[in-house]
Amino acid sequence: MEEQPHALWKDLLMIRLVLAAGAAYVLGAKAGRGRYEQIRKTANAVASSPATKKAIEVGRQKLSDSLNTQPRLEPMQPIDDETQVFVPRDQLRR
Repeated sequence: MEEQPHALWKDLLMIRLVLAAGAAYVLGAKAGRGRYEQIRKTANAVASSPATKKAIEVGRQKLSDSLNTQPRLEPMQPIDDETQVFVPRDQLRR
């Protein structure tokens, strides 16, 4: 049984396609690794910088304050040495 000429051509085309895809993958992986390392180093530098850590700390504190269900209390006039009255900050008359 003889193969048709176009069937042989399809087989060669498929082999070339697989070889080209393999070569592109290998070359792309090598180039991609360098870019990945560059991005990873930059991300680590940003994440470990003192400015970033401070910004995260401030953001966490603001979020914590906004989610806190307890009102912020301010002292009013002390009644005596042992007793002091507190009022929520937003109700304090100044």
